[in-house]
Amino acid sequence: MRRLIVSADDFGLSSGVNAGILGAHRNGILTNAGLMVTGAACDEAARLARETPTLSVGLHLVLVQGRAAVLPPAIPRLVGADGMFRTSPVAAGFRYFFTPRIRAELAREIRAQLEAFSATGLPLSHVDGHLNVHVHPTVLNILLQFAPDYGIRALRLPREPLRTSLRLDRRAPARKVAEAAIFRSLARYAAPRLAAQGIRCVDRVFGLHQSGHVTEAYLLGVLAALPRGTTEIYCHASHVDAEAARWRPRDYECDAEVEALCSARVREALPKREIELASYRDL
Repeated sequence: MRRLIVSADDFGLSSGVNAGILGAHRNGILTNAGLMVTGAACDEAARLARETPTLSVGLHLVLVQGRAAVLPPAIPRLVGADGMFRTSPVAAGFRYFFTPRIRAELAREIRAQLEAFSATGLPLSHVDGHLNVHVHPTVLNILLQFAPDYGIRALRLPREPLRTSLRLDRRAPARKVAEAAIFRSLARYAAPRLAAQGIRCVDRVFGLHQSGHVTEAYLLGVLAALPRGTTEIYCHASHVDAEAARWRPRDYECDAEVEALCSARVREALPKREIELASYRDL
């Protein structure tokens, strides 16, 4: 069996992002979304999700390049006076690993985001993270502590077949090789710890090396190469409004991603290749 989860990150970031995700779900192959509970349009996203029970929704954990759920005085090592996290994921990652005093603040913030998701009334399908911060060892261990309390059943483990990704798009090979090495190491650390707690993950993920450029040609290439098992493709499908443009890199092809997910050629490729659409709540 070939099962495919198609996810979009940043649900709740803006109304344009919400519209793109809902359109790609209703008119295309998108099955899953990661809710950014501190996003400017989170309330709208949660309402749309409650009105669309076929869309599976998980927590898109934000600990970099975004707004915190906890007010700044309570987490002074994590955010500035404006309540915003640092913008550099590398700098944040080093601080989270090498600053023991910051871990209590991370735990407070992670719990607050899990509580905010719970308050939406939506079933938690899984947890993923902005810039995949959820697989940072310090963050992952905190999530594992909270997993029984908040019903974390599944988690995105970003391990992408590098050869396939490079064959489908040869741009930026040095970056992709570096990403693959980093996330292969993080996945190797995470996998046995997830298994020990019965938290499920897919066999492989696509989109890590193709962030912002999940086009029709790329999707058709992934579908043609899809092996047996469960695969996730994640993307940043959206209609870019002012709030989304504030955060998204300028070269992201977000509207093209929506079009690709709704493409008739892509939809027709699924039954031809005996691929069954699924979501994280199906794991």
